[in-house]
Amino acid sequence: MCGCMHSSRDQALHLEGDPGLSAAPTSTLAPRKMPKSVSVSKQLASIEALKKGSDLEKAIATIALIFRNSSDPDGKLGKATAKNLLQTQFRNFTEGQETKLKCQDLLSELDEHTENKLDFEDFMILLLSLTVISDLLQNIWSVKTVN
Repeated sequence: MCGCMHSSRDQALHLEGDPGLSAAPTSTLAPRKMPKSVSVSKQLASIEALKKGSDLEKAIATIALIFRNSSDPDGKLGKATAKNLLQTQFRNFTEGQETKLKCQDLLSELDEHTENKLDFEDFMILLLSLTVISDLLQNIWSVKTVN
C-alpha cells in the first residue's frame, strides 16, 4: 500500500464509480492519478437511513466508516493502522493517558493481539475502553446540561 488510509476495496469502488478512470495504469513509469477519496461526512450523508438519524446513530456510523476506510480488504486493521487511528482520530481521548496503568495494559494487549489485526468488534472495545479511562470523559461529565 502507498501509505494512504484507504483500502484497495475502497479504491476499487472509486474506480468502478467513474468510467473515466482506468483500473490499470497506461504505463508502469507514468504516475497514475489516484482517485479522490470521499470524505466521511459525505459518505455519512449518502446513507439514506441516517438522514433523520440521531446523534448517537451518526456517531457510531462515523466510527464504522472510519474503520472501513482504514481496514484491509478482509475488514481488519493492522496494529500500525490501529495505532495511527488512535493517534490521529482519537488523540483527545488518549493524550496524556500513556502513564495510566490501565492505558498501558490496553495498548500492550494491542501489541500482543494474536492475529496481529483487529476486527470491528475488537476496535470498538478498544475505543470504549480508552474512553472510559480517559481524562476527557471526566471533562465531558462536567459539562453543564441545563442553564
